[in-house]
Amino acid sequence: MSAGASGGPPDSAAAFGAAPTVRQELVASAKELALEVVSKHAADVDRRGRFPQESVDALRKARLLGCAVPEELGGLGATLPELSAICTTLGEQCATTAMVFAMHQIQVLCIVRHAGNSQLLRGYLRECAEKQLLIASATSELGVGGDIRTSLCSVEESGGRFTLNKEASVISYGEYTDDVLVTARRSPDAAPSDQVLVLVRRAETKLEKKGEWDTLGMRGTCSLGFMLRAEGDIGQILPAPFAEISAQTMHPVSHIVWTSAWLGIATSAVSIARKYVRAEARKKPGVVPPNALRAAELVNQLHGMRAIVKDAMHEYGVRYHDPDALEGLGFQIRMNNLKISISEQVVPVVQKALSICGISGYRNDTPYALGRQLRDAYGAGVMILNDRLYGTNAKLLLVSKED
Repeated sequence: MSAGASGGPPDSAAAFGAAPTVRQELVASAKELALEVVSKHAADVDRRGRFPQESVDALRKARLLGCAVPEELGGLGATLPELSAICTTLGEQCATTAMVFAMHQIQVLCIVRHAGNSQLLRGYLRECAEKQLLIASATSELGVGGDIRTSLCSVEESGGRFTLNKEASVISYGEYTDDVLVTARRSPDAAPSDQVLVLVRRAETKLEKKGEWDTLGMRGTCSLGFMLRAEGDIGQILPAPFAEISAQTMHPVSHIVWTSAWLGIATSAVSIARKYVRAEARKKPGVVPPNALRAAELVNQLHGMRAIVKDAMHEYGVRYHDPDALEGLGFQIRMNNLKISISEQVVPVVQKALSICGISGYRNDTPYALGRQLRDAYGAGVMILNDRLYGTNAKLLLVSKED
């Protein structure tokens, strides 16, 4: 049962039904911020592989970091379609900023939906809205082969407190986050799949950095490994099992907001290609440039990608209050296919835009430069390797009876 249905924090952040209304003023605020702040620092963030601090500060000032917190707890009650639109808008200017925003909102929505009757977690959501806290995720762990539904580390409880030590292979923007949501076994004698999700506060957490982050694209997410050591009140352990949190919220929301951010990359590339074609057309009035046909194909592909993401949000909205449907094998397969489909399309879209712009797109010193978009686009396929998702789907299809 969802938190909203059980009397806990309302689930307005995602309980949007089949045809939600997107508040255009909220998206417009994000677009203005993206154009005035995010775009100005994107190249430097990429070049230096640094955290997009100016962009996150601007999101915080605009109250967009806490926008998914329900209004009655001090947030803006942003729906998932609104978060999706913001991710795409940010992604058009800086994929790193869009991904940081997306990953943070996944954590917020997990707490919103699965806090149950916890006054401590309700209070934390109020604090998130008031202080515009940034939350990171520590679901991966060395030694489990990338399977976030398995944990080696465990929670140890004593006297109403817990301790937790985890060797996390990745905590994106871990050095810059306020707090972290961590997966762990429920207890030292629990099975690896018997997991809980724990909110650890930065003041009670030690993060020891492991390695460096120097990548082809998505360079500003700063997704380093860390040795995490934390303690806290046992009330910071979300009451719902992680299996439920993952199936009902983390898994579908992650793939929807991630693909929305990648849709921003594709939108940016298509926009640049169209500007190039228009510039070519102005050189010979009345003559349609040969590459205009390629631009028309690009727009068709972009519209198809948008439809895929929109369809996934629609299905999630229809199923939102039906936990059994959300945990169904068919729905899990389709959410995996959402991620696979968009991540496999975004690179060809940017490549086709590059072929339209030619040397002007290849060079970094022109208004039509596409190098950053192309490098960021390649990150989509390796952020949870598509082969891993195909393998998961292959196993699920052996027992799923849905088409």
